[in-house]
Amino acid sequence: MPHRKKIQIAEIEQRLIVDAIYYRYHYDFRGYAKSSISRSLQAALNHFNCNTISQLQDRILHHPNDFAELLSYLTIQVSEMFRDPEYFLVLRNKVVPLLRTYPFLKIWVAGCSSGEEVYSLAILLQEEDLLDRSIIYATDINPQALKVAEQGVYNIDRADSFSKNYLISGGKKSLSDYYISRYGKISFDKSLRKNIVFADHSLATDSVFAESQFISCRNVLIYFDSVLQERVVQLFSESLCYRGFLGLGARESIRFTEQYNNFEEFSSKEKIYRKKVP
Repeated sequence: MPHRKKIQIAEIEQRLIVDAIYYRYHYDFRGYAKSSISRSLQAALNHFNCNTISQLQDRILHHPNDFAELLSYLTIQVSEMFRDPEYFLVLRNKVVPLLRTYPFLKIWVAGCSSGEEVYSLAILLQEEDLLDRSIIYATDINPQALKVAEQGVYNIDRADSFSKNYLISGGKKSLSDYYISRYGKISFDKSLRKNIVFADHSLATDSVFAESQFISCRNVLIYFDSVLQERVVQLFSESLCYRGFLGLGARESIRFTEQYNNFEEFSSKEKIYRKKVP
């Protein structure tokens, strides 16, 4: 019984801190999966040396700088260049030929984190002679992640895995052609950023801001509950032009959403969907 009481208190505290974050800072995590939020908060407790979520709540309510640190725990920052390279291979070989038919491309990378996927797409588009007539909107709710993404600078110890993924994904050169390395870092060429717009955008609260031909939102929906997933997929459906493409993560699907009938499975294995013409 005491153990059950402890669990109940933790659940109450979790709901309260999520509400507190929304009302104090206007970041909405109320539709995130409870298990995901719980793991993030437990990790944050160790970082902030707090014994309870209530202590953490008191701290972040009164110290905005601490909330900025907490945000890095609540927004999952796990990514890499050409992650799941088979996905990018399908993009290159099957999606890009169809994107060529548009005179101008608007691409939305939703939940771009620290930018690895954004630069992957930029490199792919440049190699396929499409970057100059494309604009990539890279959005996230974490300002620190967006800052890293805009800089395009990563630790050099990640270069080998980046390069391996790039080659498997059908890369036409050496990935090192696109960055310079110094002082233990790799910095991607500024020319890749000329057609990228980095912006704050919340999938939980914000609306559509542009019509897109391709949306990539990979490994983000898995952290949302079913209600928020429904909202986000509807958002993507509203943003995509007819016959536009939506790419999701390997463990994600829109099959059980109300919007599913508005799409066809273009590549079921790689979770790429295409919006139907009504």
